[in-house]
Amino acid sequence: MKEMENKGRAIALLPIGVFLVLFLGSGFLTGDFYAMPAIVGFLIALFVAFMQNRELKFGDKVRVIAQGVGNENIITMCLIFLVAGAFSGAVSAAGGAKSAAYLGLAILPPNVAVAGLFLISCFVSLSMGTSMGTIAALAPIAVEISGKTGFSMAICIGAVMCGAMFGDNLSVISDTTIAAVNTQGCEMKDKFRENFKIVLPAAIITFVLFIILTMNIDFHMEEELSYNIWQVIPYLIVLIGALAGVNVFVVLLVGTVLSLVVGVATGMILPTGIFTAVGDGIQSMYDITVISIIVACIVSLVRKYGGIEFILSFIKKRIKGRKGGEFGIALLAALVDICTANNTVAIVMAGPIAKEICGEFNISPRRSASLLDMFSSTCQGLIPYGAQLLSAASLTGLTPFQIIPYCFYPILMGVSGLIYIAVKKK
Repeated sequence: MKEMENKGRAIALLPIGVFLVLFLGSGFLTGDFYAMPAIVGFLIALFVAFMQNRELKFGDKVRVIAQGVGNENIITMCLIFLVAGAFSGAVSAAGGAKSAAYLGLAILPPNVAVAGLFLISCFVSLSMGTSMGTIAALAPIAVEISGKTGFSMAICIGAVMCGAMFGDNLSVISDTTIAAVNTQGCEMKDKFRENFKIVLPAAIITFVLFIILTMNIDFHMEEELSYNIWQVIPYLIVLIGALAGVNVFVVLLVGTVLSLVVGVATGMILPTGIFTAVGDGIQSMYDITVISIIVACIVSLVRKYGGIEFILSFIKKRIKGRKGGEFGIALLAALVDICTANNTVAIVMAGPIAKEICGEFNISPRRSASLLDMFSSTCQGLIPYGAQLLSAASLTGLTPFQIIPYCFYPILMGVSGLIYIAVKKK
């Protein structure tokens, strides 16, 4: 492979370096890692990329990024982002999240309330495909359980965090899954199956840990839990359809329509508000969609300038064989996520490099997609400046550092992934 033999140019990575310096620098200086919106940092990085390589004319550079953005995987990814947003907006407006949570709590034995909260969070996040939405929906319930049972607030919201990251990593409508699958060129169902068998032990151990930590405290709700079984149906349909391998567009569109029908029928959504509900959901995906496009532009120019070849050459010198390549992909995903505090952005940035590593070391696309998603999500669930922990902390009055000790699942997911790489033969 001639391209792999090219050592590339380190200077081609300057746009990425500029983004990291600006993003992390503003975070350390202000104490807020979201002081600079990621989209602003990436736009500046794109400007730097355009200023490089004066051998190429401006028009040639535009054509390079146009080809990158016009890639089938990028277009598909962006479209799915928008459709996933439509479903999320519709199902949230219909009140499905709270009904799903209350239904689960109503049938749980008293001594497994927190462990059950973890399972409910897994179910909701798996169905919705968003960790942030799951945290927003279930954090109030976690607060309520803590106040009425004596369970630590930190452990209750920790259970929600763990479940939220389960679906964020595994759900077929999660933006991380979408990004991983489309950057690696594999089937959604294949990535799910590969991913599920790795993280299942981590989820089981997490469930057991929550049972052990709370087994001596009884759970008693003073009032009756109110839920509507009809509001849960869209979740079930999406989950069943996704697991059955139905086209993701079909699954999301059906889920969106069902959510709107149920919302109108139950009075949660006014007939005149159905488009607003869908529109709000779509708008929530604008940032990640635009960021994905900008990142595709940057990566296209970086690749053109020889940056991808440089990274591949750097990694190649330090890894040997297929296992080394897999560890390299895992490390790449983790480091980029730590730097960007966004696991979807990390996957979009690391995806092209991971795909090249796959070609060099004969790693299957489904395995690469699984590793990218797992290790970026592992770090995302543990970094105190990540949106998930910041959101959980703000909704409960805690600090991220109080919640992190109970984020068992992200830790165990990373451990499971490393064991999987070490012992898997093919």
